[in-house]
Amino acid sequence: MRPFREGRNTTVRKDHPHNAETPPDLLRASFVTPTDAFYVRNHGDVPEVDPGTYRLKVSGLVQRPLELSLGEIKGLPKTEFASTLYCAGNRRSELMEKSPIPGKVAWETGAAGNARWGGTLLRDVLGEAGIKGGARHAAFTGLDRDVEAGTGELFGGSIPLGKATSDDVLLAYEMNGGPLAPEHGFPLRVVVGGYVGARSVKWLSEVRLQAGPSDNYYQAVEYKLFPPHVTAETADYSEGEMLGETPLNCVICAPQSGETLAQDAVGVRGYALTGGDRRVERVEVSADGGETWTEAALTEEGGPATWLFWEATLKPGPGPCEIVARATDSGGETQPETVDEVWNFQGYANNARHKVSVRVGG
Repeated sequence: MRPFREGRNTTVRKDHPHNAETPPDLLRASFVTPTDAFYVRNHGDVPEVDPGTYRLKVSGLVQRPLELSLGEIKGLPKTEFASTLYCAGNRRSELMEKSPIPGKVAWETGAAGNARWGGTLLRDVLGEAGIKGGARHAAFTGLDRDVEAGTGELFGGSIPLGKATSDDVLLAYEMNGGPLAPEHGFPLRVVVGGYVGARSVKWLSEVRLQAGPSDNYYQAVEYKLFPPHVTAETADYSEGEMLGETPLNCVICAPQSGETLAQDAVGVRGYALTGGDRRVERVEVSADGGETWTEAALTEEGGPATWLFWEATLKPGPGPCEIVARATDSGGETQPETVDEVWNFQGYANNARHKVSVRVGG
């Protein structure tokens, strides 16, 4: 296995397997997250892959099974777009404050990042293979073996075929204008726009078309959502909701909890995103517990699969202050008020309104 290359601008949350997130100030510094500051989510060791002998298998319900070299993949039409990867466990630390979630990475707000990806659309590869009737899902398998859960299984997952053949699912071999770094999936990874990061499988070795979703541990057991009343002891994993589209979310990057601010106008900045084909329509912030709200300016946005940046100015009185942010999407949905509504024993999809506690004045 390849030794992990430490990111110069990330905060380590777990040593083995290595997991690290982007500090809030760097998250908000640029619309495209620099590669050396981009969060890293690993479930096992980083595999060492020889690009000369690498092959991508395309199998299952296809008319012509394929084994493609990296050169053959790069010979297909190239597509480039920006897309935000968002870990399903982002903001888990807030859920852990309500009740313990053993064995999980205590992500704060930085398991998210927006990059410009280059590669070939998955649908172009599937077009080369031909899709048979009965295919409903595209299942992905990586070259990394699970260490975190102790299964030893290759990491994998799947997405519905309709999503797989859309124009925002890429077999990516470039990130921010350069080759993929080993920790980001070299030589090839999937980028699934608008879906949680777990479906953007790294070190991709196989795409298999099949009738049902993947039976991989990380689709059939992990990355499933349960109601707050379900526990690890009572969970029926066949009943859990498979995580797919990124939940509507809004994060305050500045100020940070614990800061003391001058007794004047307070500038508040952050990012917001949502999944599927929806868009963030509005971000609002409050400094009085939600009694009154100030609409934020949306300062940068890309396509539906990217985050946007927002900023607002508040004028709270002196003393302790809790700043709250909420987003509303194009479907009219807004964020749950508290973590009580979204707590789950695996710590996924926390999209409660984000809050930071600060002091205004001396």
